[in-house]
Amino acid sequence: MEIPGQFSAEINTEGPAYFGGGRYLVWSDIPNNRMLRFDETDGRVSVFRQPSGNSNGNTVDRQGRLVTCEHSGRRVSRTEHDGTITVVADRYDGKRLNSPNDVVVKSDGSVWFTDPSYGIDSDYEGDKAQSEIGACYVYRVDPVSGIVAAVITSMIRPNGLAFSPDERLLYVADTSGPHQGKKLADMLVFDISDEGLPTNGRRFADRAAGGFDGFRLDTEGRVWTSAGRSVECYLPDGNLIGRIALPETVSNCCFGGPKRNVLYMTGTTSLYSIRLMVNGAKTY
Repeated sequence: MEIPGQFSAEINTEGPAYFGGGRYLVWSDIPNNRMLRFDETDGRVSVFRQPSGNSNGNTVDRQGRLVTCEHSGRRVSRTEHDGTITVVADRYDGKRLNSPNDVVVKSDGSVWFTDPSYGIDSDYEGDKAQSEIGACYVYRVDPVSGIVAAVITSMIRPNGLAFSPDERLLYVADTSGPHQGKKLADMLVFDISDEGLPTNGRRFADRAAGGFDGFRLDTEGRVWTSAGRSVECYLPDGNLIGRIALPETVSNCCFGGPKRNVLYMTGTTSLYSIRLMVNGAKTY
């Protein structure tokens, strides 16, 4: 579908988030510092917010509020029902975050997000700056105290993340391939302990090229993930069972539609959708 505006040559879309109550989708156009809105009922596309803090990943929490990762803001924010914006996290151990990338909200209200340095590596997706933390972690924000805790510190460039439908597993993509001559598994999976923390990180799936970025799961625990110029579907045991080919690099995806059986996919310059015979896991 066509994206409005005069920036067509410089679009880089990301972070689709579906609002079931209004039947619309919000997603990010990072370098143009704006968020876009697609109305599922009539197909219209409009600007949702500009400036957006060079927003990247988005999600909708269990109260129907938009939660956003902001590159230039170097924070995770939440848009309240009255339109005001609350800062969920902007520092760890007194230091500014790098550039929060992707975010999910667990059913207990805790906010989990990744914090690679893409938004401070250059001025393209944010504002070039030095990392104050000096590393890229996965964080959890406590729903009561608001304390920001680093819960995964072993990854190089943690990126997309999502919980299994029963929230006993956490999947995290590592886009470290081009960086520092190092490469972990493209996607790891962690057990969630009785204390609610990730443990026993291990390889889930790997790609030789066009690594994973953002992804979501369906009700049967299958992983639907961006993978170069396609979206790939993996069984819970890590076996690849299908691929949706697209004409450009895919950054992320999410389930939408009244039955959560429409897969929305953000490409470099476009938003794509396909109706499936499966249903996305309920996360909002």
